[in-house]
Amino acid sequence: MDDAKACLTIVAMAGVTYLTRSAPLLALAGRTLSPWAIRLLAHVPASVLAALVAPALLRPDGRFDVGLGNVVLWAGLAAFALAVRTRGFFGPVALGMGIVAAARYFLG
Repeated sequence: MDDAKACLTIVAMAGVTYLTRSAPLLALAGRTLSPWAIRLLAHVPASVLAALVAPALLRPDGRFDVGLGNVVLWAGLAAFALAVRTRGFFGPVALGMGIVAAARYFLG
């Protein structure tokens, strides 16, 4: 790809990214949302996180695996339980990483 085409691609992708991120802000500016919409939007971050994490937990090697050998799934469930209990971030992350590291070290 030549330099002009690469620059044009970068500028176009930046424009698309800016448009998709700013359009909702511009469309909703100055409006009051209903309580129902506010409650709905409050669940978006958790939904996005679940959509990103679920494939990594359920398909760690590229195939669906919910068995006992899926260490990543069990570490994720333990981290989730700790996160629900403590409402913290670093503790669950450390626990999940520790479980995966220990399992890979001791189980091969």
